[in-house]
Amino acid sequence: MGIEFKDVVTASAAKQIAESIRAAILDGRLKIDERLPTEDELAHRFGVSRPTVREALKRLAAQHLIRSRRGPTGGNFVASPAPEDAALSLANATTLMVAVGDFSLDDVATARLELESVCCRLAAANRADVHLKAMRTELARQRDEAITDEEFCASDVRFHRALVDATGNALLSFVMHSVVEALQPVSNMIIFRVRDRHTIAGFHERILAAIEDRDGEAGVTALQDLMAYIRERYREALERRAS
Repeated sequence: MGIEFKDVVTASAAKQIAESIRAAILDGRLKIDERLPTEDELAHRFGVSRPTVREALKRLAAQHLIRSRRGPTGGNFVASPAPEDAALSLANATTLMVAVGDFSLDDVATARLELESVCCRLAAANRADVHLKAMRTELARQRDEAITDEEFCASDVRFHRALVDATGNALLSFVMHSVVEALQPVSNMIIFRVRDRHTIAGFHERILAAIEDRDGEAGVTALQDLMAYIRERYREALERRAS
C-alpha cells in the first residue's frame, strides 16, 4: 500500500486523509483500478472515525480520483482519468474564481484571446468537414431570432468548442474547453442585456469564413474584434450597474 498513514489533526482530518490518498494516486504509488483499503482499515490506520474516512472518500470522488463499486468484489478503486471530468472540474473552479473576483473579466478576456488566437491558426490549418459543419450549425442557430438568450449562450459555447476541436490538438482542446465552458457563460451573463446577438453572430461568421478559407490571420483578426466588442459591452454593463 502506497499511502502514507501520518497522524492527522481532527478538525481537518478528512481533508488531510484525502490529500494523502490523492498524493499517492498522483505520484503512482496507487495504480489505476487499484482497490483502496476498506473504510474500517483506513479509519484504523489513520486513527480516525469511519464518518471522517467517508468524508475523505467523498472529496476524492468529487475530484473524480476514485470510483466505488458494489457487491462482493466491490469497494473504492482508483479511477481511470476521464478528460471530460477533469475539464469540468477545471471549468467549475475557474467559474468560481471569476465569481469571487480572483480573476478580473479583463484578465480573462486577454488570456482567452491569446489562447484562442493560437486555436484559430491551428484550426485554419487542420479543420475537417465535421468541424465546419458544427460551426455552421451553431451560426444558423444564432441567426434564429426565435431562440432564447439562454439558447444563444449555449450555442455560443458550442461554436467556440467546435473551433477549438478543429485544431486537432487534444491537449489544447482539453484546456480550452475548460476555459470556454467556464468563461463564456459568465461573460454572457454580465453583458447579455447590452450586447447585440446579430453583432456576435456576425463576428462568428467572419471567424467561420476565415477557417473555411484556411486563413488563420483573418480568423485572429475577427476574434480580436469580437473580444474588443465584449470588453466594450462589459464596461457598459458595469457602468449601468453603478448608475
